[in-house]
Amino acid sequence: MSAQQTDGGQTREPVVCAHCGTRSPDDRMPLTWVTSVEDGRRRTYCERCARDNLRAIEGKLDSAWW
Repeated sequence: MSAQQTDGGQTREPVVCAHCGTRSPDDRMPLTWVTSVEDGRRRTYCERCARDNLRAIEGKLDSAWW
């Protein structure tokens, strides 16, 4: 599978957890994953990392602290 896919004329990048590097199984973000904006950048976290660090994410702590 290529690094990018086209879906209805739109290019999609693979979804990768910003903390542990886990890839989503089908290049779509599962509903159980979480997104966060840090320093103006959108970051995505898998279910496990989101659960392990939920308080830090909700407290808007920079991921460098957790």
